Amino acid sequence: MESRIIEFAGVLRRHGVRVSTAETLDALRGTNVTGLGDRETFRATLRAAMVKRTSDLETYEKLFTTFFSGLGDLVDELASASAGEMSDAELQDFLDSLRDLIENQDIDISDLARALALQDAGALEQMLRELMDSRPMQTPPGDNPSQQVREAVDALGAQSLAGEFQRLIQAAEDAGMSEEALEKLKEYLAQRAKDLGEMIKGMLRFKQEQKETPEQQVKEFDRLLDKSFYYLSPTEIKKMREAVTALARKLKNMMATRRKRMKRGRLDVKGTLRSSMEFGGVPFRVRYENKRRERPQIVILCDISDSVRNVSRFMLQFVHGLQDLYSRVRSYVFVADIAEVTKLFSDNDIQTAIQGAINGDFVNVYAHSDFGRAFKNFHRDHLEVIDGRTTVIILGDARNNYNAAHDWAIRDIAERAKKVIWLNPENASTWGFGDSEMALYSKHCDLVEECRNLRQLYKVVDHLVMD
Repeated sequence: MESRIIEFAGVLRRHGVRVSTAETLDALRGTNVTGLGDRETFRATLRAAMVKRTSDLETYEKLFTTFFSGLGDLVDELASASAGEMSDAELQDFLDSLRDLIENQDIDISDLARALALQDAGALEQMLRELMDSRPMQTPPGDNPSQQVREAVDALGAQSLAGEFQRLIQAAEDAGMSEEALEKLKEYLAQRAKDLGEMIKGMLRFKQEQKETPEQQVKEFDRLLDKSFYYLSPTEIKKMREAVTALARKLKNMMATRRKRMKRGRLDVKGTLRSSMEFGGVPFRVRYENKRRERPQIVILCDISDSVRNVSRFMLQFVHGLQDLYSRVRSYVFVADIAEVTKLFSDNDIQTAIQGAINGDFVNVYAHSDFGRAFKNFHRDHLEVIDGRTTVIILGDARNNYNAAHDWAIRDIAERAKKVIWLNPENASTWGFGDSEMALYSKHCDLVEECRNLRQLYKVVDHLVMD
């Protein structure tokens, strides 16, 4: 661990954090006292020894997470995703039976294949970290990402992984595993092979991040701004979650600054001119309007069907960040049915709220999209939540599976609301084709925007701030 701490000090220096040799030695002595058993204590010990300026804290926290736990978090996240719809208990039973199969049949597979199949996160992280700390890749970073992945696969000895998994499947078949269970095993192992690819990409990305200058990081983030939500990798999704949270925080700060500037009221030009008459037109007494501007209300209708699920996650995260900006935020999710999730967002942390909104507890997420039915039901059950102060934001691709559009419901909503904004995650060139009802719905909206990436979401924020 001493070599890791010394290497971490070098990473901090490359990113503009001044860490002297004496402070690095202080960090080593500190960790000898506090130990390495508790992650937060370890983080605090290094921070106390190495960080002197408040402005460096954010850089330190980001680099610490990437350097010491980024790989572990990625491995755990992919393991959870590969479990599919299995509960924790079902997954444990599945892994136990797989372990028994490997041991009882004495199947000859590598440590890598075994760790992948049995979700041994500790062993996988150690293998990836040893690879990351080993000699540099022959292909320079950024020149040919695919070639870098191939080099990493060779270095891990993963070329034979497909054959090893096939032997495992054959052994399960020979042991009399049922057709259903055998199919489940094939799907699981295929997913774990894909997961290894994502782990390697993430490892290479973490390695590059530790070497990137702040200018290079800005360039990378600028690239992500224009990348569609649909095509983000798991690591990029994590980065974008942080960016969306930061965007909501920025909106909050902008709103707070505007309210602070307006706390005395708007300048009353007519009143000021009238009161200046007794001074020969010199405005000694400046008058302000005492009317206090009320914070607007937001109602969000978010499509969570499979076709826009990835986009919905980011929008729901943004919704969570809006909770304390407006006097009232009412949130609804829909596929064919529609349900309110406002309390879910106000009572829970962000990840719990998002997972609860999209996992099928409120509406049937496996149904075919029916915007018309959802809007008609909202009109029937929730129209009273909209008044002249309400901005309605609708997220959806408007693909209605050739059902009745019921655009009259949007017309009535628009007549009651202050503004209706529709965010469509599809490319604008596809609107109105096939089962898209965008042409019908858009004529009742004040603003229709393509919203496929974070840069386009920034444009929506600009509209909200100017509201």
